[in-house]
Amino acid sequence: MPRLTRDRITWLTYAQLGLWGFFLYGFGPVVPLLRDEQGTSAAVAGLHSTGIAVGALAGGALFAPLARRVGRGRAVWVGLAGVACGVAALGTLRALPATITAVAVVATFGMMVISGVSVVLTARHGAAAPAALTEANAACAGMGILAPLVIGASVDAGWGWRPVMAVEAGLIALVALAALTFRVRLPEAAPAAAAPGGSPAGDPADAGSNGAGPAGTAARRLPPAYWIAWVLMAVTGSIEVCLSLWTADVLRSHAAMAAGTASAAVAAIVCGMFVGRLAGGRIALRYRPVPLLLAALGVSLLGFALFWVAPVGWLAVTGLVVLGLGNALHYPLAISIALAVAGPAADRAAGWASYSMGVGFGIAPVALGWVADGVGPHLAFLLLPGFIAAAALLAARLGRALRPAPAEVRAPAPA
Repeated sequence: MPRLTRDRITWLTYAQLGLWGFFLYGFGPVVPLLRDEQGTSAAVAGLHSTGIAVGALAGGALFAPLARRVGRGRAVWVGLAGVACGVAALGTLRALPATITAVAVVATFGMMVISGVSVVLTARHGAAAPAALTEANAACAGMGILAPLVIGASVDAGWGWRPVMAVEAGLIALVALAALTFRVRLPEAAPAAAAPGGSPAGDPADAGSNGAGPAGTAARRLPPAYWIAWVLMAVTGSIEVCLSLWTADVLRSHAAMAAGTASAAVAAIVCGMFVGRLAGGRIALRYRPVPLLLAALGVSLLGFALFWVAPVGWLAVTGLVVLGLGNALHYPLAISIALAVAGPAADRAAGWASYSMGVGFGIAPVALGWVADGVGPHLAFLLLPGFIAAAALLAARLGRALRPAPAEVRAPAPA
């Protein structure tokens, strides 16, 4: 069984991903409040998710070249600086085009943080990377618990949601100061493995240009199992972002919760994810990723059913906790598989993984918002079991793709 060793670099990456989680899980409860503030429909408010999708695509495209130029560690800090600037703009601006643009900026730099943390932990922990990534995402969820609670308290106090954006910027500055004080520096480059032509194997662009013959081709191509994991991340990302953006609306319309209470109750999902990821870090050291992922999808379906049928707030929140327990392992397991099969092209694979998140974030919430405008958010949420079923089929297909091919049995040569 692989062993996970948590050094200062590991703890720093956990904190950095947690800073992204504070925005990601805090912004979902903000969307219904923005919709009320701007006087838009659910589908139009869902365009903020499209902004996240556009930012994810941009961040995915920018990460690999930025990491090659300045190093992975500096790329993560550039990402956090950009997130701080974006949330400052979001907390200041009020017009719909401006808030969508601010969200896109935050997402662009946030994807750099996700990509950088993922490749640093994968390179540093090897076989224990699924556990490390699960724990990193536990930190992300842990900060995500705090954000909706702070937003709910701020709204109930009459301050609105905007002061919480200043909290995000302050937390980023605090972590940067701590890293500087304790002199913790992230690795700046991929492990030095020579690729054909003398370029590092971790540099996919160089491998593609200098690699000759089969080795160069292999460096340029990501294997089929990676692309199955890529689609899987898009589908599971759709589940997570739809819950993040529209759960508060369902709690308001179906469970008769007040706006501030419904926004705070979204923390129940993230609370379940936090607990699930804390436990999942140890479970991932013992069990193979694909069966564990299928079990997690089953738990998600059970939690969704309880949430959707619940007519009262406390029962709906219980369902959200169970749903969060299942959702906890979706992304960490899928990204760990994707980066593991990518091999030396980890930076490029991490960038492409951001595109999968962009697809999920860009299409699913807008589709759900469009349906919700016609039939209401409660009925529209029946799209989510379809996403869960699709994810289960993809996980099963991924399991088959990861099985080693049986050795060919050669016929005896003729005498």
